[in-house]
Amino acid sequence: MGVLVSNSDSFIDEVTEEVRREKLFGQLRKYGWIGVAAVVAIVGGAAWNEYRTAQERNAAQATGDALLAALEENDVAARASEIAGVEAEGSATAVTALLTAATQEEADDAPAAFATLTALAANEDIPVMYRDLAAFKAAMLPSDDATARLAALEALSQPGQPFRLLALEQMAYATLDGGDAEGAIALLRSIEEDAGVTRGLLERVQTLMVALGETPAEPPADVQTQ
Repeated sequence: MGVLVSNSDSFIDEVTEEVRREKLFGQLRKYGWIGVAAVVAIVGGAAWNEYRTAQERNAAQATGDALLAALEENDVAARASEIAGVEAEGSATAVTALLTAATQEEADDAPAAFATLTALAANEDIPVMYRDLAAFKAAMLPSDDATARLAALEALSQPGQPFRLLALEQMAYATLDGGDAEGAIALLRSIEEDAGVTRGLLERVQTLMVALGETPAEPPADVQTQ
């Protein structure tokens, strides 16, 4: 009797396993194309990513070569024109614009440099760090409109702005140029007392304070070294 039960259980197990196998094969026949499509999609996606990466790398290299060639131009005005004509995408657009503005400033064409930098600062397709840098550099350009320049620097000196302390420094210089020594000293004091001041900036600020007859505060032990 025990043998019969054992054989019966073994037979049932074999039948159950066969049913499972048939169901599996049936599912593969019915839905196997999905697996094939998934494999094709994965392989195709990897190939496309590799192609796109290669294209981006080639484009970046071409932009770099064009910029290097433009920088070899001896005539500064021609160099600015050649740099401005370099085709670039993404972050390379920002680098190209910053180089263009620097060359335009070198060529004593401050209005052109200002236009280049303000256009870059307003370009929302560019990473924000480049836009902030462009806005700061535009505010640093010499200008006959001292009021507008101070207003631009004040906007950049608000809490949370990445170039806040540097903007305050420029405001101090502009205020001093306007004949307001006390206002300049107040701005220098605010930089001196800021926890985020770097050692280099602190040294510049305190040197100017000494020149204005002020006694600088002792620098904190944990002042940043850069």
